[in-house]
Amino acid sequence: MDEPAASDGPVDERVSRDAREFGVYARTGGWAFALKVARSVRPGGQAAGETPKISAREFAGLAGCSAERVMRYYKAWDRAADDGLVPHFEVLAPGQDVDLPDSDAWLTYYASRSSAASERGTAITAAAEAEGIRPTKALEVAENPTALRAAILADPSTAQAARSALLDRLKEDPALQTELARDIARTDDLKKAVATETRAADRIGYVRQIVENGQVKTPAGQTIDAPAALRAEAERHLSLIDELDEDEEAGQWATEAYDTVRSLVVQTVEADPELRVQERRTKFYSSLQRATKVFEELTFDDVEGIDDIYEDDMLQRLEELQAAISTCITNLRKAAPAS
Repeated sequence: MDEPAASDGPVDERVSRDAREFGVYARTGGWAFALKVARSVRPGGQAAGETPKISAREFAGLAGCSAERVMRYYKAWDRAADDGLVPHFEVLAPGQDVDLPDSDAWLTYYASRSSAASERGTAITAAAEAEGIRPTKALEVAENPTALRAAILADPSTAQAARSALLDRLKEDPALQTELARDIARTDDLKKAVATETRAADRIGYVRQIVENGQVKTPAGQTIDAPAALRAEAERHLSLIDELDEDEEAGQWATEAYDTVRSLVVQTVEADPELRVQERRTKFYSSLQRATKVFEELTFDDVEGIDDIYEDDMLQRLEELQAAISTCITNLRKAAPAS
């Protein structure tokens, strides 16, 4: 403990009183003020004639502050009393002094903001405790969104922390997911960025599928077993991507891996006659299904309304399509095995 400095002479009693009160507060923090409330404010349910103590509202009037502020000290003392840290209100008399806890324990019981008592404040307090920080700091940030916005705009590390927190929040908040998706869809730059990242993720997923499952999709859409050489090349590219730091762009690496693997897939198909025939057959069926779906959408539901939409070009194109279909049918019939 530091030795008190030598005095040059008599000290004014008012100065001495301030110094003593400051020393008490330095050792006990808010407990010194909470004691004044605890020994002077009447507990709930106790009639005025039973004690010299007064109501929290009267005490606040004498103190020149709000009753709400007085009650925050009152409740902090009450919580500490339940934990056996301080005496209960009923055993305290006005002017009575008791040993007070260390100041470090004060913030555990005192909620300095009214928002801490609300459902929102309770949730913020619980989250702060889970993160190992003082609830008062989290509550202060929550009550000043403008300051939070300024910190995010000015400081990359704060923005990164906000981004991580927002991603964690999105996992359990469907409404926020929808709002964020809507904001992205309405912002061209963000929409392009999302499209770019989605394309890169899809390409990495294509390569990863080969490595993990040993199978690959051909350009026509059929799934085949990946040859050992193809799987090894996919694994090599994937290992390079997995070694990238979190803040490194994966787009270029994803494109290179995807293009290399797709080229090897095409070579694999072309090198196997049976696989090559199956690939052409799959491609034909895929094109036929798409064409069928498109043509079904062109079917006129209202024959009487055709006059309103008729154009010579429509008829010409349909006739050309009919001729192309007839040629295709003729060729397929020639290729059909004899009965």
